[in-house]
Amino acid sequence: MTKREMFNAIAEVAEVKANEEMMAFIKHEIELLDNRKSGKGMTKTQKDNMKVKDLIYDVLADVGEKMTVTELLSYEKLSEFTNQKISALLRQMVEKGLVVKTIEGKKAYFSVA
Repeated sequence: MTKREMFNAIAEVAEVKANEEMMAFIKHEIELLDNRKSGKGMTKTQKDNMKVKDLIYDVLADVGEKMTVTELLSYEKLSEFTNQKISALLRQMVEKGLVVKTIEGKKAYFSVA
């Protein structure tokens, strides 16, 4: 159960509905969740990482073929970043379904989903 689902379930309890202070708290927590989801509550690092993810996606889309992290780093747009940074952001992109990871032998390749 997600936090939002939990707060909504708690808000349905009769005793909670009757307590204005508790309902205000629940509404505030749900609002914070909405802000985080919309990007309003993102840190500077998270915003910067979104820009790097866009660069990674652009390179993968432009090339149109599967690439390793090392191959991605050879592009000027991404050359300033470390292997670890690109790998971590690619993992996040795979989890969101934006990028597909394929393993061949001992190498991991990435391509646009």
